[in-house]
Amino acid sequence: MSVGRSTLLVGIAGLAVGLGVGIGSYTFFYAEGGSYLKDDSKACNNCHVMNEFFADWSKSSHHHVATCNDCHTPSQSLFDKYYVKARNGYNHAVAFTTGNFPDNIRISDANREVVERQCRACHSDIVSAIEEHRKDGDLSCVKCHRSAGHLH
Repeated sequence: MSVGRSTLLVGIAGLAVGLGVGIGSYTFFYAEGGSYLKDDSKACNNCHVMNEFFADWSKSSHHHVATCNDCHTPSQSLFDKYYVKARNGYNHAVAFTTGNFPDNIRISDANREVVERQCRACHSDIVSAIEEHRKDGDLSCVKCHRSAGHLH
């Protein structure tokens, strides 16, 4: 490979890295990315499309006892918690940047499973008592209690 060609490749790689860091940094600061590393529910309201969900949570029965992260991120380990936050953050950033999201936002199956596990963790005594009496095995907290975290 000639010196000119390798210099060109290094320049292109440098440009790509610079653009990635620049765009990533701008997006992180513009979208207040640092706020998502905390447990403050106000961070979930950074995007206007979440206004309705935040307002619903503010009026819900869980408002005084649970933050968004208490229900929407795993509490079993820090790795799991921040993995889910990173996955959701990436998916939200792509969706909101491209405008490719439905008007009627719905929770994904993976995130519904997280919420279900969190309900069961906080309310384990009640859940185990109910499961003793239900034999069909199809117990779902979020199906029966849709309005516990967000009014519907």
